Amino acid sequence: MSTSTAKSWNKPALFCVALMAVAAMAAFLNNKQSAPDVTFHGIHGEKITSNSLRGKVVMVNFWATSCTTCVAEMPEMIDTYNKYKGQGLEFVAVAMKYDPANYVLNFAETRQLPFKVALDVTGEAAKAYGDVALTPTTFVLDKQGKILKRYVGKPEFAELHKLLESAIAG
Repeated sequence: MSTSTAKSWNKPALFCVALMAVAAMAAFLNNKQSAPDVTFHGIHGEKITSNSLRGKVVMVNFWATSCTTCVAEMPEMIDTYNKYKGQGLEFVAVAMKYDPANYVLNFAETRQLPFKVALDVTGEAAKAYGDVALTPTTFVLDKQGKILKRYVGKPEFAELHKLLESAIAG
């Protein structure tokens, strides 16, 4: 094969390789991870299953009463839930295993939390969600139970609201 023939194939070959790389990256970015199949145990004894949340956009917020950022963000979490609950948003606030149940119950009652509050007494839920250790950590799930976003720390609420609006519309 002559040098000119080899050179004539370089550009199309490089173009194909670049196109395949872009396609692989797009497939990777569009391949959302499914939320784990867990059963949350509500503070009033109810069981909240992953299956019962399907068909809704869901926020799963790992928090603790001893976490100052968690306590500080809770009014905005309440406002967010109240703004979108009529459009199908579900919210599960999951207290970490080290958080005493009576503290969580007192917090939920005194602040009149309008959403589901669960206790992760064994740490299984936090482990299933990728060994959550830092609070607050919030996951946004789409209607099919795929993780759209994970926030570690207080979310930027304007961005969160845009994400929720998009997920609810989709």
